[in-house]
Amino acid sequence: MSKGDQTRAAILDRALDHSTEVGLEGLSVGTLARKVGLSKSGLYAHFDSKEDLQRQILDTAAVRFVDRVVRPALAAPRGVPRIEAFVARWLDWSSSGLAGGCPFVSAATEFDDRPGPVRDTLVGHLRTLTETIATSAALAVQEGHLKDNLDVDQFAFQIWSILLAYHHYARLLDDVAARARAETACAELIDAARAD
Repeated sequence: MSKGDQTRAAILDRALDHSTEVGLEGLSVGTLARKVGLSKSGLYAHFDSKEDLQRQILDTAAVRFVDRVVRPALAAPRGVPRIEAFVARWLDWSSSGLAGGCPFVSAATEFDDRPGPVRDTLVGHLRTLTETIATSAALAVQEGHLKDNLDVDQFAFQIWSILLAYHHYARLLDDVAARARAETACAELIDAARAD
């Protein structure tokens, strides 16, 4: 990795963590430059614009998410064990590592009604995430773990809904039982979808 690539990676690591606290829009280029020991112009030498920086922050988050959640979950056996591994890893991801929790949840509240390239990048990553859940559910159907007539897209919607509720209960409401509630809700959803 070249020195320029190392600098860009260091900027994105710091920017990702900081943006989960202040939002992608609240991210100050001046503050970020100071945090990484660069001038504003030195920081902008690595990005075309603030929008480019925001998109690359989301891409960095997606790479981390795959490394910490998706890839380990895919190592679990196909079917329900893989779904359970995904949920457990996502709960870990959302509650540790980044100062403000899941960057996708944080960004979603900022960009849900704001068209443009940053929103498009975010939507792409969230669609991939929910498609991963739906695909895991379809494999669980094939394995005979879940009902043949299961609507896997609805199942993915419900899992994602539980994960979003967990994020808000844990972070905003400071509910110490949030993880247990999310685990119970997911277990009940899976049990209701099990093959007879």
